[in-house]
Amino acid sequence: MASRLQIEGDDSVLVRVTHSNLKSFAADVRFSLQMSVEAVKEKLWKKCGTSVNSMQLELYDDCKNKLCNLSDDSRPLGFYSPLDGFRIHIIDLDPSSVTSGGWLEDTSLVEKYSISEDEYNKRSGTIRKFKEKMASQNPSAFRNKVSDNYMEDLCANIKVGDRCEVEPGEKRGVVKYVGRAEALGPGFWIGVQYDEPLGKHDGMVKGTRYFQCPPLCGAMVRPDKVKVGDYPERDPFEEDEI
Repeated sequence: MASRLQIEGDDSVLVRVTHSNLKSFAADVRFSLQMSVEAVKEKLWKKCGTSVNSMQLELYDDCKNKLCNLSDDSRPLGFYSPLDGFRIHIIDLDPSSVTSGGWLEDTSLVEKYSISEDEYNKRSGTIRKFKEKMASQNPSAFRNKVSDNYMEDLCANIKVGDRCEVEPGEKRGVVKYVGRAEALGPGFWIGVQYDEPLGKHDGMVKGTRYFQCPPLCGAMVRPDKVKVGDYPERDPFEEDEI
């Protein structure tokens, strides 16, 4: 249940944000209660891409009951009395919005360049040709020195759904995959969906899908780079507002 206790000097609220077009978009964002609704929209525009003029905001309580529309852009957010744990739902009113059509989430809608194995093998100067050349010159250097169970023990306390922080860079996100990934090499790997587009893919690596996430939010890292625990999503604007 949402907390109704007011902490002295606290003029902010932590709410869940969802989007009508982006089904995988969900974030916990802290807002100052002194912010105008228009300022809230501007902050959300930077997170989801829906323009301020095309954005309608709905406020829900922690029991999924709709309370009201945030219809007056000039009012402070505190006028609508949101509490920690409430949800703001973004409705994108623009049919031609960048968020419509699903292409921000469904990479199958994006045309991709592909090449057959035969054509790739005919090319010179590729990574494959380089590796073949190096292996022929020094076979011992290319023997498999990593076991199939490499770092398996470090996965014991890591499970899908855990919030996490990844080094280097203290990047935060959620664990989406735990297991082997033959395309990347022997041993165990952790698939992470970052809170921000700091990754390299959408959960598909070298033609194999390990998990699903928005483009450029996915990463596959070794377990020793991952710490799980209480790592909530950072709000890059929080220090400026509170």
